[in-house]
Amino acid sequence: MVLLALFALLAGAATALSPCVLPVLPVVLSAGATGGRRRPLGIVTGMTLSFTFATVALVYVIDALGLPDDLLRMVAIVVLLLFGAALLVPELGARIEAWLTRLAPQARRAGEHGGFWSGLLVGLSLGLVYAPCAGPILAGVITVSASQSFTAGRLAIAFAYGVGSAIALYALMLGGRKLTRRLGRNAQRLQMATGAVMVVVAVAMLADLDTRFQTAIASHLPSVLVDPSAKLEQSANVQSALAKVRRHGQPALRVLGKAPDFTGNQRWFNTPGNRPLHLAQLRGKVVLVDFWTYTCINCIRTLPYLKALDARYRKDGLVIVGVHTPEFTLERKASNVRAAVKQNGIRYPVVQDNKYDTWDAYGNQYWPAEYFIDARGRVRFTHFGEGSYKEKEQVVRRLLAEAGHSPGRGMTDAHGQHVTFDTTPETYLGTSRTPHPPGYLSFIGPWHREPDDAEAGQGSRLRLDFRARRVFLVLGSPDRARSMDVILDGKPYRHLMIRPQRLYTLVNLPRAGSHQLELRPESGIHGYAFTFG
Repeated sequence: MVLLALFALLAGAATALSPCVLPVLPVVLSAGATGGRRRPLGIVTGMTLSFTFATVALVYVIDALGLPDDLLRMVAIVVLLLFGAALLVPELGARIEAWLTRLAPQARRAGEHGGFWSGLLVGLSLGLVYAPCAGPILAGVITVSASQSFTAGRLAIAFAYGVGSAIALYALMLGGRKLTRRLGRNAQRLQMATGAVMVVVAVAMLADLDTRFQTAIASHLPSVLVDPSAKLEQSANVQSALAKVRRHGQPALRVLGKAPDFTGNQRWFNTPGNRPLHLAQLRGKVVLVDFWTYTCINCIRTLPYLKALDARYRKDGLVIVGVHTPEFTLERKASNVRAAVKQNGIRYPVVQDNKYDTWDAYGNQYWPAEYFIDARGRVRFTHFGEGSYKEKEQVVRRLLAEAGHSPGRGMTDAHGQHVTFDTTPETYLGTSRTPHPPGYLSFIGPWHREPDDAEAGQGSRLRLDFRARRVFLVLGSPDRARSMDVILDGKPYRHLMIRPQRLYTLVNLPRAGSHQLELRPESGIHGYAFTFG
């Protein structure tokens, strides 16, 4: 533990000089260049304490009090705005300094050499928004869930990391003060300039420009600049020591191989200008590749979980890409996919994979299938089918922490649409699928059946015995709108107009049960597959 703390100290000092701390560096330097000689010490002391608290302990406090995730970040921004305004307006600054001095009698004895307590308050606020490019050491001690145990080891390593950063920043502030002594005649102008810098930085943070800048830095600069201590942190001694401070029983995320790029694709949706994405562009981010198709009920049931992850973690560095690989011919049409993306409220990028090129590159065989890719472009976890939502969210959080992105407190409780009873299995109308048991599905009247679908003729009917709460059927009427009557247990249930080729909801009941369904479609309607929920 002592050796790891020493490594953390060195890593903190190195990353304090990396480009990722540039958003807060102007405030640190300008705040330390003014005021009493003890103000720099107050700033680094406050930063170390609040950074350690924010890194390890904050998740438990927020979870216990039920506070919003970004509350303390907003408090920090407000403090920076107030201090910036105080420096811009000398009279206001004098009042704040006098008030802080009254709170701390020892500061009065320091006289003109004071400034520690005002610096401490600035440092406390900066520590809550200080986000270095975290390598393995800091990522290894970030608490990603309030359900994990709080350990003294995590606290000690985070504190050592903060002290290392503080030492480097303190040296920079002392150097800056020596330079500004020559500007003694313009001290008031320097102070007002410092205030302006603090206000500008606070406004930038209010617009999340600091986090965007850090993400851009991590994605585009060489790794030696982004994380100058990487070789030290990836040494065998460090990795062995880190394993002891991680939560016991947490399975390792093995490297499963380099993630294939998106290849042989057609249209992209929800990207800037609908332009293609490539994994090289997403380096530095965590990528979740989801293979789906819009008529697959199993895929549809996972969408609430995916949308919740996107809403929660996109700003933290997660990119979800939906690879739409069609099961039926109708699903190859770009307008149908676009309509499905809009109808389902999907905001993350989606790409058409009509020729199965990306599907084959991943060696995929399932809908839905998810591949979790780390910030270095490696597949670290896979999951096929529905379920395991909590486990998969933990994977996302761990990969974000590895990449140096804080995933925030707690879990989203993201999940799909649950089915807790035995339902009728997916049932296809085309001739290429496995025959159905006798009496299970009956084609009545003239039907023209192809490998993928069945087209209704004049007076056609379809009868189905099922067990479920909801019944869906992929339908389409290519040239014009046509009608279909739905009969449930011998009674009229609903009347549908069919036009776009998509998944239609036929039955939606309060609870699951065994029922008989009869469909009376207008001639020319195409049916593809029943699914149940």
